[in-house]
Amino acid sequence: MIVYDSDHTPGGAMSDEDLVPAVQYVRMSTEHQKYSTENQSDTILNYAQQHGMKIIRTYADDGKSGLRIDGRDALKLLITDVESGQADFEVILVYDISRWGRFQDADESAYYEYICKRAGIRVIYCAEQFENDGSPISTIVKGVKRAMAGEYSRELSVKVFAGQCRLIEKGFRQGGMAGFGLRRMLIDENGNEKSLLRHGEYKSLQTDRVILVPGPANEVEIVNAIYKKFVYDGLSEFEIAKQLNTQGILTDLQRPWTRSSIQQVLTNEKYIGNNVYNRSSFKLKQKRVKNPPEMWIRFNGAFEAIVDPQLFYQAQGIMLERQRRFSDEEMLDRLRHLYRKHGKLSGLLIDETEGMPSSAVYRSRFRGLVRAYRLVGYTPDRDYQYIRINRFLRRTHKDIVTDVIQQIEALGGYIEKDEHTDLLTINDEFSVSIVVARCWQTQAGSLRWLVRFDFGLSPDITVALRMDTGNTVPIDYYLLPLIDMEIERLRLAEHNGVQLDTYRFDNLDYFFGMAERAKMWMAA
Repeated sequence: MIVYDSDHTPGGAMSDEDLVPAVQYVRMSTEHQKYSTENQSDTILNYAQQHGMKIIRTYADDGKSGLRIDGRDALKLLITDVESGQADFEVILVYDISRWGRFQDADESAYYEYICKRAGIRVIYCAEQFENDGSPISTIVKGVKRAMAGEYSRELSVKVFAGQCRLIEKGFRQGGMAGFGLRRMLIDENGNEKSLLRHGEYKSLQTDRVILVPGPANEVEIVNAIYKKFVYDGLSEFEIAKQLNTQGILTDLQRPWTRSSIQQVLTNEKYIGNNVYNRSSFKLKQKRVKNPPEMWIRFNGAFEAIVDPQLFYQAQGIMLERQRRFSDEEMLDRLRHLYRKHGKLSGLLIDETEGMPSSAVYRSRFRGLVRAYRLVGYTPDRDYQYIRINRFLRRTHKDIVTDVIQQIEALGGYIEKDEHTDLLTINDEFSVSIVVARCWQTQAGSLRWLVRFDFGLSPDITVALRMDTGNTVPIDYYLLPLIDMEIERLRLAEHNGVQLDTYRFDNLDYFFGMAERAKMWMAA
């Protein structure tokens, strides 16, 4: 977002006092040069000079999609200034309807303009062939233009998607990192190899294409070792990750391995040379959805395989077996066996035991964990009020994770959630674990909170919510970086000194600021 004061004064004999104070709003996404902010400003300035206006301020959204207002900080600030009733301008000058926005709902575009009109401030589209004077003709033309602006993005999205599908079917890679054990190779229009692309590098010529090739021999060997440990040795993803981390082996992003990163290696068909696309959709900045396999676009054998296909499909079979639906009796048998082995039961123990359905499945199937415990003869020696609070905190945790995902996506960020661990990977840049810290009282009456760090997941940041004394709502938030946390458990008091309280925040605004994307390479 750019907001700056302007000193554009039209020529002629009119003094500054006689000129109508105006502001200009300009926006550019990734479209062709005719929509550069400089070109927009030139047209707007010419209009202002011809109509006795002085531009006193510029609101600029550079590199922002026009599909929604989310992420367009300059337009948000402009609307806020208008609604505050303290705006020092009478006119808002915009290049054309599409720069105001390519909203998929034309009524949304009209709504923001109506806010300005209600405050007595006119919105003028300087490059349009109609006067925005509220006349019937103006209203009709403007409505058509708004619909056309939104339709442009829809048509462009369809064309871009079709083009990407054609390239996938020809065996070319479309976006994304290569992954551990693989590398991206740049090839020219004749299929000749040019060079390897390093992390963060992209092709510069429109005619160039990208394919995947085997990475260094030691990485290929590690990938195959992961499959063999999983298929032949029966190790879980968590156990494999732990072994690799113990050996000092890092992922392609130079991070410790996690259950999620091992699972990605074990499930991605690129390791057997298949080019698969459209497994999930995020078109026109709508909600990201997972597509069924019949919607996937694929080219089998597009790249050189680094894992034997038979070994790959054995791994998929094991995963499918783990995910199959157990009968009630099978679930109780496994729970009974776990009770006999450990002499006790808990949600954590169930979740950490390989081959067991999750505690959430038991809770759902038997209408609560306590009821499932009773069916296998176990009576937990715990305060049922404590259990009730735990149930509430689990629901709270789920709601908070969902809210964080929605907030970050609204800011234009990309977020990936591990369905098994709830670990969040944001913009492919850093990982986050959200922890709800229950409040409890010591015998002396002091308040304490216990934060458990999951070093198995090794999140870059642990977001710890301190609950109030009734454990109903968060009172504050601690953003705890992994690099500064060397213990598995952290006990917080009401006041924790400057070393810890430096990480304390009243809300998550700072965290959301970390997740907001500076650039949105989307269609305007």
